[in-house]
Amino acid sequence: MEGQPDIEPRNQDQMDSEREPAEDEWKSWQRGQVRNTLHLMSAAAQWILLLACLIYLGIDSLQPSTSRSDEVLWTHIRYTGKSIKGVDINLTAEVGSIQIRNGSIMITRDGLYLVSLKGSIHFSDLHMLTLTLWKTDKTTSSVLWEQIVQDRDNAVNLTTVLYLFEQDNITLRTSSNATIEDLSFSLALLSPFVCSL
Repeated sequence: MEGQPDIEPRNQDQMDSEREPAEDEWKSWQRGQVRNTLHLMSAAAQWILLLACLIYLGIDSLQPSTSRSDEVLWTHIRYTGKSIKGVDINLTAEVGSIQIRNGSIMITRDGLYLVSLKGSIHFSDLHMLTLTLWKTDKTTSSVLWEQIVQDRDNAVNLTTVLYLFEQDNITLRTSSNATIEDLSFSLALLSPFVCSL
């Protein structure tokens, strides 16, 4: 062909030298893609494992534990009767696993206890009296809770959490003679104190 310069065929070495950087770049890009894919798969596997652990723990915590239910200490007392000034009310358990001896609730384990006390008190000789929840241990006696009850509002209502110790005895008494109606007294161990040596 006239008028066109002859195109010399490229030298094979020149083409190979141009192809090598392109191939190296392509191989490098492929290794990066493989590395990214492996990182993504590893992260997905870790998330799936974490989710499986959380589901296992959730299901395990929802199942009732037989050993824990055996350890729950509680009592429920209903009382209607007379109280004598300064004398402990003779409580007897209606249901529950906490023992009551001589009108005293016997605490056998250290821990936080939920206490609920409801009822009404009627009296005639004074305009008010004091209802007291006592704690007695081997050497001392102390007040856990007190409420002044007046004749116009004779309702008693207590809901609280108390820390009680093993060997404590819990009693209830009034500061004057009274008639107690529908007294409901509940005590339940919320969380025992565990001493680890």
